[in-house]
Amino acid sequence: MAGRIEDYALIGDMQTAALVCRDGTVDWLCLPRFDSHAVFAGLLGTEEHGFWRLGPAHASDAEPPRATRRTYRGESLILESEWDTPRGTVRVIDLMPPRDGAPQLIRIVEGVTGRVPMRSALRMRFSYGRIVPWVHKHEGRTVAVAGPDSVWFDTEAETYGKGLTTYADFTVAPGDRIGFTISWQPSHKEPPPLPEPEQSLEATEDFWREWVEHCTYHGPYREAVIRSLITLKALTYAPTGGIVAAPTTSLPEEIGGVRNWDYRYTWLRDAAITLSSLLRTGYREEARAWREWLLRAVAGDPENLQIMYGIAGERELGEAELDWLPGYENSAPVRVGNGAAHQLQLDVYGEVTEALHLAHMTGLARNDYASLLQLKLIRYLEQHWDEPDEGIWEVRGPRRHFVHSKVMAWVAVDRTIKLLESGEADGPLEKWRELRDDIHRDVCEKGYDKERNTFTQSYGSKELDASLLLIPQMGFLPPDDKRVIGTIEAIQRELSTPDGFILRYPTSGEEEGVDGLPGDEGAFLACSFWMADDLAMIGRVDEARKLFEKLLALRNDVGLLAEEWDPRLKRQVGNFPQAFSHVPLIDTALRLTASGAYGG
Repeated sequence: MAGRIEDYALIGDMQTAALVCRDGTVDWLCLPRFDSHAVFAGLLGTEEHGFWRLGPAHASDAEPPRATRRTYRGESLILESEWDTPRGTVRVIDLMPPRDGAPQLIRIVEGVTGRVPMRSALRMRFSYGRIVPWVHKHEGRTVAVAGPDSVWFDTEAETYGKGLTTYADFTVAPGDRIGFTISWQPSHKEPPPLPEPEQSLEATEDFWREWVEHCTYHGPYREAVIRSLITLKALTYAPTGGIVAAPTTSLPEEIGGVRNWDYRYTWLRDAAITLSSLLRTGYREEARAWREWLLRAVAGDPENLQIMYGIAGERELGEAELDWLPGYENSAPVRVGNGAAHQLQLDVYGEVTEALHLAHMTGLARNDYASLLQLKLIRYLEQHWDEPDEGIWEVRGPRRHFVHSKVMAWVAVDRTIKLLESGEADGPLEKWRELRDDIHRDVCEKGYDKERNTFTQSYGSKELDASLLLIPQMGFLPPDDKRVIGTIEAIQRELSTPDGFILRYPTSGEEEGVDGLPGDEGAFLACSFWMADDLAMIGRVDEARKLFEKLLALRNDVGLLAEEWDPRLKRQVGNFPQAFSHVPLIDTALRLTASGAYGG
């Protein structure tokens, strides 16, 4: 059985990523890209679906010992796990070096004290655990082959096969260091070069040290901010600049439920807000690369803007179910692809325009086509802003006039007006000023409940929605507007868990709710950070800081967050780690630091 979601740590090479459990098991790895088929899919099934365990030898593989402690090495993505055993202490160093060739997962075992018996158990399964590869020796190396894929396993330790699994049993003493590496290569090509684990470790550490040096944030929450930034960088697909929402699929929003989605794609919304956080902390190169990715993905067709694309800009992300996988803790179905790709979500136009605006404001070199794209997006919104859509949460129920979508349409027009006013582009300035006023008036008349003094989820509804917390952050209304304060207080009353965390919107248990799905979900971490942000904006800074620090306490032992927090089970749920959780963590830390609202 897979560990709890928070039991996992992330390693990656900015093209794919692996999840390593506290017991030393790699339960998830897709090769060669984030969205490729998994070689280790035990996270969504059983050990039969692929895993790699490396840790102290023990009597039963059913209950391997958990690491006594683990941490990332400094400000890097190199994971160090240590076990204190009756025979001594041992350390396992896990990393994926930023690649210029074959993708590699490297594991180095280091003896610390005593003499510790160790075991490596490697079971490779291709196509999400469905295909057993042909495993054989080639010039002293172990290779697993199935169809177009091959994975090469290299170690100086002696290996043997048993039960369709490759094992190595060995003992380490102080100062011993034994490397293990798997490398992916197309099966029709020559074998990948022999790995050099120690040199790769040094180069990987240098890479992260140099990257972190660009960070301009040096406030009181630096540790949390740096870890979140490193996580966001790890979710960036280096060859194209695309940013995945998470490196996993089908980790459930409700344990045992059906709310299981594939997040290994580039949502324009998630990528745009990720870009904003990177820009605010000094990372312009990522912004430039994402802008180029956006221009390629959207191409000359902004009228058919998708809410998400593949990491290289692919448009077809057809959704399918993998019925041979039982799902994480029997949360089925397991889905790959995402059928929401072709939904109409008008807020995306606002997020993309806001990201382009911020890139311009922070000094990113002008790109004429980016300005042209922005103008095309507004011309589309001119004709469609007043239509119902599926909204930010990708509801699979009927379309509605979601207030957040209208607010973000206003943002798109407002930021484009600022572009025209700067003289960087030409367009019908007065016409779009009128459009901005029309959208603002429409939202305030149809999306606001005067009796309850709150904006609502959609026109004519009584339901609330945590996305309304973005109204002051986007500048739609000032923080001291009584409608803003009323909305914040209403969401605190109606969408707050007993711990003070925030739900996205009401769900209906066994009945289908506004999202067209049965079941419930946990508190949405991004929304909880938004609440902390809003509280700071309206002057309730102590309350904001306390909520923020409660949210920081939800991170796992290596500083990572999933999408949601289950307040009943007291555990993380949803795909992991989640960009949409780490971005607002950074943004709230910046706001609280600027306001001086932090503890000693």
